[in-house]
Amino acid sequence: MRQAALTLLHSADAHAGRAMSRRPVAMMAAVSTLCLILAACGKSAGQPPGLGPGGAMPPPEVTVVTVTPKNRATGFEYVGQTAGSRETEVRARVSGILEARLYEEGSRVKAGTVLFRIDPGSYKTQLASAEANAAVAEAKLNQAKRELLRLTPLIAENAISQKEFDDAKSNQETAQATYKQTQAQVNEARLNLGYTRVVAPISGFTGVAAKANGSLVTPTDSLLTTLVQTDPVYVNFSVPEADFLKLSRDVSSGKVSIPGKRSANGSLGFEVKLKLADGSIFPTTGKMNFASEKVNPATGGFDARAQIPNPDGTLRPGQFVRVMLGGAQRTNAIAIPQRAVIDSPMGKIVFTVTPDNKLAPRPVELDGWSNGEWIVTKGLQGGERVLVDGFIKAHDPGMTVTPVPLAAAASGSATGAPGAPGAPGTPAATAH
Repeated sequence: MRQAALTLLHSADAHAGRAMSRRPVAMMAAVSTLCLILAACGKSAGQPPGLGPGGAMPPPEVTVVTVTPKNRATGFEYVGQTAGSRETEVRARVSGILEARLYEEGSRVKAGTVLFRIDPGSYKTQLASAEANAAVAEAKLNQAKRELLRLTPLIAENAISQKEFDDAKSNQETAQATYKQTQAQVNEARLNLGYTRVVAPISGFTGVAAKANGSLVTPTDSLLTTLVQTDPVYVNFSVPEADFLKLSRDVSSGKVSIPGKRSANGSLGFEVKLKLADGSIFPTTGKMNFASEKVNPATGGFDARAQIPNPDGTLRPGQFVRVMLGGAQRTNAIAIPQRAVIDSPMGKIVFTVTPDNKLAPRPVELDGWSNGEWIVTKGLQGGERVLVDGFIKAHDPGMTVTPVPLAAAASGSATGAPGAPGAPGTPAATAH
């Protein structure tokens, strides 16, 4: 546009002499129009709004967070597998033909519920025989008592020999012992008859029946089913030796405090939550109730166990879960958002913002998570500002930036930053 205006100016100079004498008014109008065009071109070709002094770009805005040491919750997460708090094999105590299965496989039953019935015919006969033998023994005992009672006054009068009296007394004692023996046989026969009704020793979920109706049950093949108690449920997991040693050092040095004290069974007061296979968190919180004192050579870690209430039976034995141990606190710890940490050939680094608003890279050492943030154990001190967002605009060491606190940036993005489309007081963009 500026070039067109200059061309027009040269053309006007070439014809100035001729046009001045004939068209003075038209010449003045052309000059005025040219001035207006040049003014418009100069305005459009000037520096764009937002440039700094001398036409330089202003420092880019970046989001920073000021780190503050404080006590922070820390946790540990391991792979675990659920197991019943009590798992029992249901076995027959007597031999015989399995007559009936009286439960539904996989159902929950209470302790004492009859699960199987073994043919009781032969055991009823044995009980009747034992009771008859006991009746005979009781009759003989009563006869011996009467005989001794009759001879007792006679021995006092020397009407009988001492041997005859002693024999009567021995007969009573023998009859007494025989009667007790037959009573024991009656009790045994009654127990065997009762054992033909196989009951649940504990409350829990039943397994698949190992034998079908009509099968022969023998002492060497007596397994009928299994029972698993799932309320509460146990979760078995292993703590790696490296984690155990580091935790022990941190606890000894006071960097980490653990709730509760080690109990008689070696457990610690960790609160336990479970993350299921679909990523959901099991709603019930449990406690860690066992920690081994020695390394398991098969896993290279310390065996541990948690106990979780499971009133609805949602958790079943054998499920793989993520065991999250909580409740511990890291003393005077510094935490930064995950996105503030950069992987570099020299390890983990962050960008700090110096007091004069310049970027400075800083290597850091990290140790676990706390509410989605990295715990920094080395490399940062309280009060320093760390770059969180804006790496695309500002990534060169020594570069000057305009820091914006993370909380303010989040508030601005939620309510609409001034000057942004759709923000209060900002006209909406017009579609062309």
